[in-house]
Amino acid sequence: MKKNQKGFSLIELLIVVAIILIIAAIAIPNLLRARMAANESSAVGTLRSINTANATYETLYNYSFANSLPVLGGATVAAGVVAPCTAANLIDNVLSATNTPSKSGYNFNYVGANPNVADTLCNSDTTYTITAVPVTVGGTGNRSFFTDQSGIIRQNPNGVVPTVADLPLN
Repeated sequence: MKKNQKGFSLIELLIVVAIILIIAAIAIPNLLRARMAANESSAVGTLRSINTANATYETLYNYSFANSLPVLGGATVAAGVVAPCTAANLIDNVLSATNTPSKSGYNFNYVGANPNVADTLCNSDTTYTITAVPVTVGGTGNRSFFTDQSGIIRQNPNGVVPTVADLPLN
């Protein structure tokens, strides 16, 4: 036997690896659940932002609601200048790129309805609906969400496309 033996034995290394694997087995599911909860919170926050942007749009331009998400978006304007009603600059570019953007693990779908016939300039609508559905149910989120011009956010616990008949978010 050597007098000044240095290092770890194979058994000691295997014990350390086993401990690390046990800790990982406990931590990873919690991490995934936390990520899904964060995605769900982000989706609800996004729906609230769109509702607020639509209320601002209605007030700012004296019309009804925007008929699309791109209308609520738009390029930044100079300070003191009111953005045109066709590019109101009220939401970020990720959401305003299309009526069906994806953000934080959720697919959003904006549908404007009932065109305001008195509005010849901005093509606004008197109603709208927005849904937020997880990209992967059980992976990026569990619940799906719905809102409309009422501002009430509703949830479906099964991740299917929600409707106005689903329960309000608590």
